[in-house]
Amino acid sequence: MIPRRTVFCLGLAQLISWGVSYYLVGAFGERIAAELGWSQAIIHGGLSAGLLVMGLTSGAVGRLIDRHGGRTVMCLGSLLTAAGCLGLAFAHTIAAYYAAWLCLGLAMRLSLYDAAFAALARIGGSAARRPIAQITLLGGLASTVFWPLGHALAEQFGWRGALLVYAGFALLTLPLHLTLPAVSARPLPDAASAKPAVTLSTADTRFAGLLYALIVTFAGVLNAGMSAHMIGILAGLGLPAAAAVWIGATRGIGQSLARLGEVLFGAKTSPFDLNLVACLVLPLCFVVGLAGGASAIAALAFAFFYGAGNGVLTITRGTLPLMLFDPKSYGAYVGRLLAPGFFLSAAAPLGYALLIERYGASAALILSGTLALAMLVSAILLRRRFRNLQRAD
Repeated sequence: MIPRRTVFCLGLAQLISWGVSYYLVGAFGERIAAELGWSQAIIHGGLSAGLLVMGLTSGAVGRLIDRHGGRTVMCLGSLLTAAGCLGLAFAHTIAAYYAAWLCLGLAMRLSLYDAAFAALARIGGSAARRPIAQITLLGGLASTVFWPLGHALAEQFGWRGALLVYAGFALLTLPLHLTLPAVSARPLPDAASAKPAVTLSTADTRFAGLLYALIVTFAGVLNAGMSAHMIGILAGLGLPAAAAVWIGATRGIGQSLARLGEVLFGAKTSPFDLNLVACLVLPLCFVVGLAGGASAIAALAFAFFYGAGNGVLTITRGTLPLMLFDPKSYGAYVGRLLAPGFFLSAAAPLGYALLIERYGASAALILSGTLALAMLVSAILLRRRFRNLQRAD
């Protein structure tokens, strides 16, 4: 049983960690560019570099959590996040700026959702499903909290001073991560006892891993592309700029409400079914967005339901492996499967930008819908092949 205090502290740590790392460039990017005279490509390239580091280190971090638990790993993530924020605060050259982002990239892999999911699986095995969903509730509010907070801090202290405050926030996650139990290299009894009722063959394990990797990789590409360009896409379809901003903001509302619904009512629903529903929603919302054109109602449905589908997929990204793979090797195996998603996500903002520049917002929605259809096919195959697989709780 995972203590509620640990779940709450880990959720709060996710809120802070996402806010001061992944969403950092959204809060300060324009100010950094204005002061240093750099292009937006250079500024946002820092986050892309960080995502590449996440991909390169994904498997290794997963193995560390499998062997030693999440406490030490995530505490190190807290320290490196603070160091990365300090590095950015004192950066005056492109080399120093990118060095800080390389540090933040490793920090993000050590401290964000995937590390937290593996840490919870290491503690509770299949019983980690509820806590995995619960910690995403607070984490999903990171941009809502830290974008306006970062703006206010930058107004008061400048972006460099704001980043010093961010480093302090990162250090506040250290005691939160210390609430994770200190574990030995041996799996905990509860996690070790979570055995699959049906042992997958090597071929089935590989097939399940392939389908899971396709879903999380394309979901990551869509998330990166939509995070960077949803407002621009809505404006490109013909909506006024102000309307595009507030309609785009409903994505976060849809994401949080969907996660809350899963936490409150999803206990009896299989992760395979939840994953299938989420993957069904995504292509439909892109079709609505494309067909609706400049319609505010269609755009609202597109943004809200994309957020809802993406919110549920964040949860099933953590819970599906509890059904498919051995909890004792959750971190290492899932870490390898996640790596391609980090690489492609790093390229997604630039790729979407080039596509929109050459062919318009509609082309971005067509590409997104195609990726979403591939996710849907993978989800259907995953459910048909493995839906009867159960784990003892």
